[in-house]
Amino acid sequence: MTTVSTPHGEVWVASPPAEAGVRDFDEFYAASFTPLSLQLYAYLGDLGEAQDVVQEAFCRAYARWSRISRYDDPVAWVRKVAWNLATSSFRRKRTALNFLRRQREEHFEGPDPDRVALTRALAEIPAQQRRAVVLHYMAQLPVAEIAAQEGVAEGTVKSWLSRGRAALAAQLKKEN
Repeated sequence: MTTVSTPHGEVWVASPPAEAGVRDFDEFYAASFTPLSLQLYAYLGDLGEAQDVVQEAFCRAYARWSRISRYDDPVAWVRKVAWNLATSSFRRKRTALNFLRRQREEHFEGPDPDRVALTRALAEIPAQQRRAVVLHYMAQLPVAEIAAQEGVAEGTVKSWLSRGRAALAAQLKKEN
């Protein structure tokens, strides 16, 4: 591995076989980085991202520099790789955006004011009465089942329900 100095800092990349190749690559990089970055910036609209894809393309070129340096136009190879990377990045972002657009936002209306008042009133009555009222009116359990569940006589459950309704009525009247 070798470090290559760039206008954006140093980057670790695979070493080409010959030291002369490193000097050639450094010159190639220095002469080509900015123009390629500007071309990709025009395509992507984001200078940082353009520099990133061009940098990645140069890293790939450096790893193959012994072969690419013999091309008639090594800049064309780097440009093609950078454009392919930019296109892939653009597609990934577009796919993510389309996914997000397909997601439905779930909007929930706030609780009904009557339900809020009832919840507050339930919190104010004794626990046994509250339990009996909730089980009978909300869970729709019959008195006999509530009595069996609570381990009390049916008359006791009926008493809790009667007192619970009266207490709820008083609490709800207070709130209004």
